[in-house]
This record gives sequence, structure tokens and C-alpha cells, in this order.
Amino acid sequence: MKHRYLKLAAVLTCAGALSVGSVVSASTLSDVFRVADQLNRQAKSSQAKVDALTEETRGLLNEYKTVLKEIEGLRVYNRQLDKQIANQNEEMAQLSQSIDDVTLIERQIMPFMLEMIEGLEQFVDLDMPFLMDERSGRIDRLRQTMDRSDVAVSEKFNQVFRAYQIENDYGRTMESYQDTVTVDGQELSVDVLRLGRISLAYQTADSAHTGWFNPTSRQWEALPDSYADSIRDGIRMAKKQLSTNIVTMPLVGPQE
Repeated sequence: MKHRYLKLAAVLTCAGALSVGSVVSASTLSDVFRVADQLNRQAKSSQAKVDALTEETRGLLNEYKTVLKEIEGLRVYNRQLDKQIANQNEEMAQLSQSIDDVTLIERQIMPFMLEMIEGLEQFVDLDMPFLMDERSGRIDRLRQTMDRSDVAVSEKFNQVFRAYQIENDYGRTMESYQDTVTVDGQELSVDVLRLGRISLAYQTADSAHTGWFNPTSRQWEALPDSYADSIRDGIRMAKKQLSTNIVTMPLVGPQE
């Protein structure tokens, strides 16, 4: 009997041991699963952080590349600006030199233009006396222009040059205009006929007086009646009232 009780106690002891072992095992697995779950959650959180850092790094890398491109563009732009600045400095130096040259030219050209006007005035005085009021007035205006500070030197020279051109054109044109001439102390209102600078003649409206300017005597003189028709036709030609034709005009022959 006592031996049977011992066996039963042993059985119960083994059963108790198995029960305790099962409880311990179940508790350990639960902890393992809990720890594994925590590790998974931590791993997911870490991966999310890694992904965020990777995306941020990628963005920073793109920004860095963009900044590098901008820097390179600025370098190219700065190099171009350096070239432009160098060219502008060169142009400024040339402009400064040109201004100095212009100032020097202005100092030299002003006396030259005054001499040209003086020469033109002498030429008009010695030339045939046609359009004297107009030509003398042009010279007076040139002198006034020379004294004006608001007129550029280039414009002053242009006006002087233009006056010379006008005088030059007189030598190859034909015209008629009304004027008053003095012949033998008598003033006559006449039509003047200018044939270049070759001949200068006159005729009254009624054709009663016909004459010419004698360059030798520097006087207005009467002409024979044989010139009357020809000079009248010449006046009409100059006024575009008659077709151009040959006219007989008094001339001074060459002299030794």
C-alpha cells in the first residue's frame, strides 16, 4: 500500500511538472511573439525613416546638381560680361580719344571755315553781279551761324559747303529773274538772263532796252537791237515758256 502511494505521488509529481513546463513554455512563446512584433514595428519605423532620409537625400542631390548648373551658367555669364566690359572700356578709351581729336579738329576747322566764308565773299564780289541780295544774304547768315554756340561744328561746315555747292551750280544753269540795273546813270526795271557764268544780259518788259554786263568794264551796257529777239527768247526759255534753242549772247573773248 505504501509503495502504491509512492507511485501515485510520483505520477502526480510528473503531472505537475508537465503542467508547470507547459505554462512556462506558453509564457515564453508569448514573449517571443511580442518581442518579434515589437521588432517588426521597429523595423517598419526604421525603414520608413530610411525611406524618408533617402527621399530627402535624393532631393538634396537634385538641388545640388541644379545649383551646380546655375553656378556654371553664372560663370559663363560672368566671362561674357568680362569680355563686354573689356570691349566697353576699349570703346570708352577710343571715344575719349575721339573727343580729344574732335576738340582739336574744332579748334583747327573754325579758322578754316571763316577763311572759306571770306573767300566766298571775295568771289561773289568779283563775280558777275547776279542775285546779289540773295548771295550776300547767304554769306551774312553763314557769319551769324559761326557765332552760334547751339549749332554743331559739323552743321556749320555743312552750311558752308552747301553755299559753295550753290555757287558752283550757278556756273551750269540758266535762269531769269527780275531786278533793277543802272545803265548810264539810269535805273531800269528789267528781266535778267543768266547763262551760267558765261553771259549776263537784261531786257525791259517792253523790249525797248536790251543790254548786258560787261565783265571787262564791270558795268551794265546797252546792246545793239540785233540782240533783242535772241535775249527775249533766252528769257522765255529760262522761264520754261519756250523750248530750248540756240540763242545769241554777247561774250568776252579770251585775252592774253
